[in-house]
Amino acid sequence: MRPVLEALFLCCILTFGISYPMRNGHGRDTGHLAHFEFYNGSEPTGAPNRCEDEEGFDAVTMDQNGVMNFFKENFLWKGGSSAAVFVNESYPEVGGQIDDAFRIKKKKAEEHDRIFLLKENKVWIYTNGQLEADCPKLIADVFPGVPDDLDAAVECHKETCQAESVIFFKDNDIFVYDSSTNKVKQKSWPKNSPIQFCTAALNWMERHYCFQGIDFYRFDPVTEEVAPGTYPKDARDYFIQCKGRHHGYEAAKNATLWSIKNRCNSRPYDDFTSDDNGRVYAFRTGWYFRLDIHRDGWHAWPLSHTWKGLHGVITTAFNWENKMYFIKDSLVYIYRSGQGYRLIEGYPKPLQEELGITSEGLDAVFTCPHSSQLYIIRGNKMRSLDLQLEQKTLSEETSIPHAHIDGAMCTAKGVFLFEAGNYYHYQDTNVLSTASEASTPHSIAKDFMACNN
Repeated sequence: MRPVLEALFLCCILTFGISYPMRNGHGRDTGHLAHFEFYNGSEPTGAPNRCEDEEGFDAVTMDQNGVMNFFKENFLWKGGSSAAVFVNESYPEVGGQIDDAFRIKKKKAEEHDRIFLLKENKVWIYTNGQLEADCPKLIADVFPGVPDDLDAAVECHKETCQAESVIFFKDNDIFVYDSSTNKVKQKSWPKNSPIQFCTAALNWMERHYCFQGIDFYRFDPVTEEVAPGTYPKDARDYFIQCKGRHHGYEAAKNATLWSIKNRCNSRPYDDFTSDDNGRVYAFRTGWYFRLDIHRDGWHAWPLSHTWKGLHGVITTAFNWENKMYFIKDSLVYIYRSGQGYRLIEGYPKPLQEELGITSEGLDAVFTCPHSSQLYIIRGNKMRSLDLQLEQKTLSEETSIPHAHIDGAMCTAKGVFLFEAGNYYHYQDTNVLSTASEASTPHSIAKDFMACNN
């Protein structure tokens, strides 16, 4: 059902234990304001101060370690606060300045990401930090139909685009290369779009960005529409950790907002769930985190950024047959997953009408892999119904060893119940419904959110 989610819990589960694959975070990561690192402006001779430079970058990409790389002339910055190094120190074969860069993610655990660096009519491909054989190659040979001397390039995965693709930009033209068919579709920016060219492009956490110098726009790679909000924005307020202007630091000054966005504290989550494409989510007070791509960093996003029309605190959420269901008070929102999420026409609808249940006293609902059973938890009671049946009929109540939970999720590795800062694991719903006492509590922050505190 959810291949990435199942991979998160790959190791064997013991009687009361579970493997903790999310524990390996980036460095000393506690999510605390005290560990927010700023760019200090100290640079090698000839490299510009990133917080003062108005020209922007030649290319931006994530690397194989999930670190954002910024290229400008002969210099490379790794991350938002580091000083520059020379491009040749990391990519000696390129010979300095590049035009474009992007990353193709690995498809299997035993594989490595591939980093593509483009310059004039050539492309250098790196795997696990090593240049692949026979590189550099001609762009025309690797991406037939794509022109030379490109302005920008960015990858687009099938969860967002119709297929695994690379999008190339040259002047006002857009070239979408389908990696499965080796075909290229050429189009242009819409005439009424504020974006008519890109000097660099980036895919970060399934969000696509077009840079124009130091400014950027977030855009939909399928429709080319600019995301809602005020654009352009200055990269120094978002991607570079400049003192006195970075939006993350400013958000941290708001105690209420920071308590929501600081994933490492003990504030409860509203729920955890995933979809059939392997996206894994933690929801908290109108915001959400992505767990399956934590290697590229952590960020809290408003629900409406991904699920248009959804705002505020949700009651609970679950996934079934490529659809994400959100229960919010007495309403249910259903979004079809695939190329992003699209609210199904006619929704939201009353919860009673759609599922035959009410939200009164509702703690959590969840589905398990390859099952149409929806499990409903209220206090210490659990019932179920079959989502495939037009006439929804609730099963008899069973007791669970919890008086209250905040959320629940079921994977191939069992059932996870979330309460305050802890989670509890059960092998399956039968074990949960027959347990006489709660299983051993474990830390959500440490095991799900990769916090080291």
